[in-house]
Amino acid sequence: MGVMKLTIYNISIVLMLLALTACGFKLRGLISSLPFETLYIAAPFGNPIGADLERAINSGTTTRIVHVMEDAEAVLHVISARNDKRILSLSGGGDVREFELIYRLNSRLVDTKGKEIIPANEIVLTRILPFLNTQVLAKLAEEQLLYENMQQDAVQQLIWRMAAVKPES
Repeated sequence: MGVMKLTIYNISIVLMLLALTACGFKLRGLISSLPFETLYIAAPFGNPIGADLERAINSGTTTRIVHVMEDAEAVLHVISARNDKRILSLSGGGDVREFELIYRLNSRLVDTKGKEIIPANEIVLTRILPFLNTQVLAKLAEEQLLYENMQQDAVQQLIWRMAAVKPES
């Protein structure tokens, strides 16, 4: 009897998984394909955003990154990717209590003829960094980690925007 219950349980799990995949269910954030087969990424020299975009697209989509612009169906121009920081609050003695960290990614997507698929747009992400003068080194490391996380979030948002493009027929 125990084996039969286990088998019915296994069968019901398999049927549930089949039903989920049949309805097009995907985990949030997973994009299987972009509306073009090949993509060229034009990113600022020395900025890691180009490598992060290439890695995310290669690992998460069926789109192939090409390294010659003429071989691409679409060109992603990363106009700029930069970090900003501003003081958010001060203590009564004038010491910084919090910083606001800002990551800005400006980009546009064009086809091989230069026609805009996604016009120039900006992704802006912010994080708040509490600050203590006694923990300067730890806060600098935390700041760097927050900027890296914001860059990864921006990469995902940019891929989602590209996936939402409807190909022209």
